[in-house]
Amino acid sequence: MAHPSGARYQLGGLEFAVLSDGTFTYDAGAVFGIVPRVMWERVVPPLDAMHRLTLGLNCLLIRSEGHVVLVETGVGGKPHDRDTASPAEEGTLMTALAALGVAPEEVTDVVNTHLHADHCGWNTSGSGAEGDPVHPTFPNATYHVALQEWHDANHPNERTRATYLERNLAPIADHVRLLDGDGAETPITSEVRFLAAPGHTHGHGVVVLRGGGAIGEWGLFTGDLAQHPVQLERTPWVSGLDVLPLVSMETKKLLMDRCIDEDALVIVAHGAYPGVARMTRTDRGFRQLVDVPPAS
Repeated sequence: MAHPSGARYQLGGLEFAVLSDGTFTYDAGAVFGIVPRVMWERVVPPLDAMHRLTLGLNCLLIRSEGHVVLVETGVGGKPHDRDTASPAEEGTLMTALAALGVAPEEVTDVVNTHLHADHCGWNTSGSGAEGDPVHPTFPNATYHVALQEWHDANHPNERTRATYLERNLAPIADHVRLLDGDGAETPITSEVRFLAAPGHTHGHGVVVLRGGGAIGEWGLFTGDLAQHPVQLERTPWVSGLDVLPLVSMETKKLLMDRCIDEDALVIVAHGAYPGVARMTRTDRGFRQLVDVPPAS
């Protein structure tokens, strides 16, 4: 069954589309870490026979100031990239781009919130066999990633080396722009900006979309600020995959409170497609995501 893709949203004068690289499955215990199962299993869909959650692989396509910007690239399509993801024939980021009439050569910028394999798989393509080397999927693009993240991805430790894969990194080395991640918003364009958001990894970031100066005319693409939307609502529900869990809590709290105060769109990378919502507060003061339907 084909996965939906191409939902369009508007933020002031900025339009973007949410593209899907399908879905993938991940161990629910790893996603929710030390949070007891009796708490989280009430608010998630049924698990599969291997106790795995099905998570979205949401990416963004943004046309801004003459740039064609792609935020995240999903799990990819190289050998073994889709071992735990939905089959390519059900739809991938590449088929989603093609449906919008965008060729890989037209993409000018790729922004990776971080370099775990489920966020940068389509950075590269090719089987690696003789005559089909692994190469940048978007040959004319600049790949934007935090300096700290690039260093950590290329010097993994025993915990991180399973998800920092050389096949996603080495072929793009000559195309990378390293961002210093000093706490300020770093422009890709004036409307698309990278913001350091440490916790999941040291160099993790989020992407800020600014379509105008009015309240509600900006959005936040979460990356792995959370692996499941409910973790954005509940500060202490930190993933077992976060390398800096206490920092992750503070980053999440700061950004989600800001999204409430300034009425931002929240685009959840691993939410059920399209994963777009606004963060609100209930009458009891708890954070609550409210889905926002696409314009088309």
